[in-house]
Amino acid sequence: MNAKPVLWHIGISHYSEKIRWALDHKGIEHERRSPQPPSHVVIALALTRGRSYTFPIMRLDGQIVPGSSQIIAALERRQPDPPLYPADAKERARALELEAWFDEQLGPPMRLLAWHEIINQRDTLEAVAVQTATPPFRRFRGAMAAGARTFVNARFRVSKPGNADLARTRVIAALDRLEAELGDRDHLVGDTFTVADLAAAALFYPLVLPPEGPKVPPPARGMERFREPLKERRGYRWVADTFARHRRPPTLRA
Repeated sequence: MNAKPVLWHIGISHYSEKIRWALDHKGIEHERRSPQPPSHVVIALALTRGRSYTFPIMRLDGQIVPGSSQIIAALERRQPDPPLYPADAKERARALELEAWFDEQLGPPMRLLAWHEIINQRDTLEAVAVQTATPPFRRFRGAMAAGARTFVNARFRVSKPGNADLARTRVIAALDRLEAELGDRDHLVGDTFTVADLAAAALFYPLVLPPEGPKVPPPARGMERFREPLKERRGYRWVADTFARHRRPPTLRA
């Protein structure tokens, strides 16, 4: 067994946070590599031999595994304890179904909305660009911000008319779905923390910004206006509570 897993990730990415959380939940020591965006696209294509152009990607036991759901599945096979998949077959199927739903229905609009608000506020865009840059590039604050704006517009079409409004609608729909699935329970499936809880909470982190999550600049004013009326909702509070209860500190290798 390869004793040195390596995670290629983006520090502010909610999909990357999903994997960092899974690794830390299981206490798996690993290394993290966060190259300068947008070079990660080329690196991802090279690592996966053209199968994927985005992060997270993990080298685990000699295999390159792309995609957050695939990585968690590989981690479960490698180290089943503590589990993220329920032991009961029906509950496991339900947890995987919810993971896939939040991956597909929450992840993309949450990302688009976050970037839409970031690129429309210069100081926040510069702060995010500097944070995601590797040290040699951080002094080029303006150039990093301009490059980030160009890349995210091309990659996610964040400035296309109507896209941000649609993203807001979809994020609210995902919050509605989360609350409907939870009811008055603490977990989405069964009585323990599962991959369903992890996926939903991690993918909502750009909205809730829990202190246990990625350290990011203060939200842009547009995002703050969007999130303010949501703060008393059951689903919003559940995300914050889930981070507080289950987000372990990093298990990086020395």
